[in-house]
Amino acid sequence: MDPGLFLNQPDSPQAVGSLSGISTQSCSENNLKFICEFKPGPGPSPGGDEDCNADMDCELVSVILPAQCSIYQLRLRICMQVQEKNCHPDPLAILDPEKYTLLYARGGDWYEAYDDCQVIRTLDIPWSRDDTGRLSAHIVVKPLVAVDSEEKRKQQQCLAYLIGHNLEKEASDRLGELTFTRRKLAFPRRQELKNRDDKLYATEPWITSAPLPTDLQDWLNRKLPVTLHYMSKISFSVQVDFSATPNVLLKVFKRVITDQGLDYDASDSLVLKVSGREEFLSGDYPLSDFLWVRHCLKTNQDFHLSVIPESQLSEETVKFVDWPLVDGFSGQFSSHDDLRLEGKDVDDIFMISLWDCNRKLRVKLLGFDIPNLPSKCPQFVYVEASILYGNKVLSSVSSVPKAFADEVLWNEWLEFDVLLRDLPRGAKLGFTINASSGEMFPITKDSGEGKVLYFVNLLLIDHRSVLSQGPHTLHMWSYPDLEEEAITYQADKLSSATNPDIADSMAISFLLDRYSFPVALPNSFSPSECSGSATSSLSPTKSTISSHVPSDTSSSSPSSTLSSTDTSFLQGPSTDTVTLRSPSPVFSTNRACLKRFREESIRYASNLPQYLRSVDWMNRKVVEDVHWLLGNWDAGDLDVTVALELLSMDFADEMVRRLAVQRLESLSNDDVLRYLLQLVQTLKVEPYHDSFLARYLIQRALRSKRIGHFFFWYVRSEVAGCPYFRQRMAVILEAYLLGCGQAMLNSFIQQVQAVEALQEVAVMIKKLYPDKTDLPPTAPLRLQELLRDCNLPNEFLLPFDPRIKVGRILLDKCKVMASKKKPLWLEFSPMPSPTSATPVGVIFKQGDDLRQDMLVIQTLVVMDSIWQEKSLDLNLVPYGCISTGHNIGMIEIVRNAATIAAVQRSHRGTAGAFRNDALFEWLKSKCPLQEIHYKTVERFVKSCAGYCVATYVLGIGDRHNDNIMITDQGNLFHIDFGHILGNRKHFLGVNRERAPFVLTPDFLYVMGRVKGRNSLYFQRFRDTCTQAYLSLRSHSRLLVTLFSLMLLTGIPELSAAEDMRYLREALQEDQGEAEAREHFLQQISVCEQLGWTVQANWWIHMVAGIK
Repeated sequence: MDPGLFLNQPDSPQAVGSLSGISTQSCSENNLKFICEFKPGPGPSPGGDEDCNADMDCELVSVILPAQCSIYQLRLRICMQVQEKNCHPDPLAILDPEKYTLLYARGGDWYEAYDDCQVIRTLDIPWSRDDTGRLSAHIVVKPLVAVDSEEKRKQQQCLAYLIGHNLEKEASDRLGELTFTRRKLAFPRRQELKNRDDKLYATEPWITSAPLPTDLQDWLNRKLPVTLHYMSKISFSVQVDFSATPNVLLKVFKRVITDQGLDYDASDSLVLKVSGREEFLSGDYPLSDFLWVRHCLKTNQDFHLSVIPESQLSEETVKFVDWPLVDGFSGQFSSHDDLRLEGKDVDDIFMISLWDCNRKLRVKLLGFDIPNLPSKCPQFVYVEASILYGNKVLSSVSSVPKAFADEVLWNEWLEFDVLLRDLPRGAKLGFTINASSGEMFPITKDSGEGKVLYFVNLLLIDHRSVLSQGPHTLHMWSYPDLEEEAITYQADKLSSATNPDIADSMAISFLLDRYSFPVALPNSFSPSECSGSATSSLSPTKSTISSHVPSDTSSSSPSSTLSSTDTSFLQGPSTDTVTLRSPSPVFSTNRACLKRFREESIRYASNLPQYLRSVDWMNRKVVEDVHWLLGNWDAGDLDVTVALELLSMDFADEMVRRLAVQRLESLSNDDVLRYLLQLVQTLKVEPYHDSFLARYLIQRALRSKRIGHFFFWYVRSEVAGCPYFRQRMAVILEAYLLGCGQAMLNSFIQQVQAVEALQEVAVMIKKLYPDKTDLPPTAPLRLQELLRDCNLPNEFLLPFDPRIKVGRILLDKCKVMASKKKPLWLEFSPMPSPTSATPVGVIFKQGDDLRQDMLVIQTLVVMDSIWQEKSLDLNLVPYGCISTGHNIGMIEIVRNAATIAAVQRSHRGTAGAFRNDALFEWLKSKCPLQEIHYKTVERFVKSCAGYCVATYVLGIGDRHNDNIMITDQGNLFHIDFGHILGNRKHFLGVNRERAPFVLTPDFLYVMGRVKGRNSLYFQRFRDTCTQAYLSLRSHSRLLVTLFSLMLLTGIPELSAAEDMRYLREALQEDQGEAEAREHFLQQISVCEQLGWTVQANWWIHMVAGIK
């Protein structure tokens, strides 16, 4: 039967009468039985099945229907039965999912059969055999009970405040993507919370797996002095081995307490907390692995720990009311065989398989209208319609140009040379309104015109795998000019959001072919081909009994958990239950072939992205083969770099992205944090809100407070600054917040309150002092007055480092900094600590996009980890920096440090820029006995080498003496990364920076390199540089991948794939190791020769104040 028969007919609503004659004979061997129990009251509650048998006097209704029927048809059968038995006051209400829900119990939880279009065969429900051998399942029919509206309102108010966006205003249709996603994401959250240990979650340690730096190696043979404090009752110092664990310290503590005759509650377990910090020592790790221990040893700080009873920890319980779980296969459909039209009567049809649709995709362009024409608009415009897949244009067709007016009508069919059946899941129909020079037709791509004015996209196959049909009116986004704020890279291809500004935005209207039934993309060709569908026979053998797999492991629905060890919770309640879904595809491939395949796949794993780029994703047979290949690939054989690459915008296929996420599952928390910035950005590539990546990130954030903290701020920043993906980021952030626990919520509320209060002050200061740099002497007093009156919380965690909690603001130490954006220099009192309490310094910026700085600092952390693995500690200072909203953020102030400009000014003012010994003399003045210490010089040499290599590889420009700093101990570091990837700053049209990186005569003087004379320190500098450079070259693919993923931010200096070319050239990817070593040594020589030009630039900078 041709689905074209159903084309362009008026809709036929599925009424009781029209489907009353569903044939049960045509598929009698595939019939399923449902025993339906009616619950009059609140009904079953999640988390237990006690209520399931509480009302045995309730009326039971049995219905039998074919396995390929839908949930709606199940509702219909139940309605007919209760009508026959006259045992329900309002049988027709059962047809309305807004009034009655269908629930079933599995694994101690209750699940709702949520999507009425779902095929009952795919329900993730425990099946059993009745007396006749027929498969049957128990279902509870329950009226919907309204949640306490006041409690729900408060909860939603809190969530909207934290997210920075109110999702409730957008949620309407229960099957719309927003509501659907909110319901489906409850499952991974619930599973993560079931497995979470609240104590481990609250006291997660900050540790490292990097080798111990060489300058700390001698501690391996020494005792570590530790001072323990217990509730103002006792403080004492002990000496322990560097390899001792926190448990050893607790044993020592208990022994001392007993010896002293002090009381403590032995039933309340104890935890170790770093004094004055929100940082714990826990787990079975040696003290040498804890980051704070290493920091104290490197900075010669005393090591103080507080012993705290577990009962005093903040409460981590989840108090929010969660949604009931929905069936894991909601939004998916059975196999093509179940949906195909052949051999079916019209009465049997409730859905059409997309693979039966042999027609070409076409769209009838009706026209557009705009309330107000833009001030600059072209005379003529045309509409281009495209089929998009990821960032690729699979096909496009253009309309006739017409004169631009506030309303333009076409009524023109645009036909694509693409069959509907070949559309991949995630394909979008994109519309752009383009400028045209005249009424010429047809428009050619090479005509040099076609500037995009407006764009919008529609998912052709929606989140429920249903083909879009019928009339649509979409509100379009205006495409910004280059001089305007940068657009999120390729949002015009990746985003399926419409413009929320309905009153003032351009609206385009069009019509898609309409069928009498929903058209669904099947999971597979036949039931036996897909893990997400029933077995073909519906007669499972003993081996399939209780063989439940995670309910979301099919290719069409993101996995709730990707770890094979976490599937036990999905087991049926008893060993007699039967599942209709096979745990994996059944192939005839023998073991020898699979073994050979595995060996070959390991060899070629690094080339997988290259191979997948060449796949024709419109060829279904090819795609089936690729999916088989990916389904049999062991994710553990992939390098993390390859997995990250597979999450880029080049790969839209769900199975590809699923394999990448499976590889990420084994990453440590440290590694997840290392790549979290990019992983959040790649959520924009996903076609749908609910994805494997979204679920993975939510679960990792719920598992670790460290990850959760940064996940919150990275996602919240996107909600504020990226309208094209605002709803997606908001729904993902909400899914996390619903499970993060009360302590985290309270902390986030304080942080958001602090950021909002400081933002108000910063905006007011910019209004008061609009001049570029001039500030009157009264500015600090005015700032202090505004800060005194603002709504700052008494204490809050710093968004850029959740280990640091600050108290009240120190008004007399706060000031406005004299630069264009008027950043605020703020100081806060630290938390009480036995050590000397230094105020905590923060720079608050409003009006600057800090995401580029975040990227550079994150890359420095990655570089540092690469070097640490080679036992190369180059003393980098990756200071805290975080974007907390759109062009808002915070930066950590590094203590005991000065800018090179300040150092030079302290030696003969601006002339100090030409004093080669200025830096040497300053460092000497910071050392005891006024003699420069060899450790200071060593630290300077290492840090200078690290930053020379890093700034060269990343192409960091605008290097002047106000954004290079040095600590009292000789640690050099760079700040303010406004220009990257070789984008240099110009003055009066001239490139001010000609040296590859900063290595000035005063730096060389500290190393003993005077007038070209060789020195041991300079030789060590050269050796360290080449070693560091060559180490980075072996990880060049990782660095390029991390930067390419950040294209999605739309950072101006990282806005095209060509920007990656600088990185590849800087790392000399095409050269051998010897040539690369020689290349970098040549760069050092160039810097020596051009050192005077840098000094001259610095002098100009100091005199003229060029920023």
